[in-house]
Amino acid sequence: MAVMNEAVAKPAARELVITRVFAAPRELVWQAWTEREHMMRWCAPHDFVITHGEGAARVGDSWRSCMVSPAGEEHWVGGVYREVVENKKLVFTHAWDEAGQPRHETLVTVILADDGAKTKMTFRQENFRSLASRDGHEGGWSESFERLDSYLQELSAGD
Repeated sequence: MAVMNEAVAKPAARELVITRVFAAPRELVWQAWTEREHMMRWCAPHDFVITHGEGAARVGDSWRSCMVSPAGEEHWVGGVYREVVENKKLVFTHAWDEAGQPRHETLVTVILADDGAKTKMTFRQENFRSLASRDGHEGGWSESFERLDSYLQELSAGD
């Protein structure tokens, strides 16, 4: 079997798709993705803390956040909302900052659909420069979605 060289990987191979089902209504999952006070609680890997979040989920508006690692390192990321269909679809650019300047930009699409009383989320991030970058993001997003699941359970228990 041939080993795939990152330099010649096809665009589809540089795409990340994660599907999760959350035991929460679609409207609540949407709020978790689009409202600052919710995003600050879950949108980072385990043991990271979101210390800054700004932006409104409106087409053309920018967003920016900072997550801090357990070692105290700041990781800034931001982008622009490209498409917003309330309770259904969110599309935005995603670029990590380096020395205050955005680096390579990827595109994130989040689709929400009813799955009985639950919500099916299909997350897609595309245009990675390398398979290693895609794989690193897969780990980070997977941990973030574990946190999202726990957070949604907390919110649902409070109702």
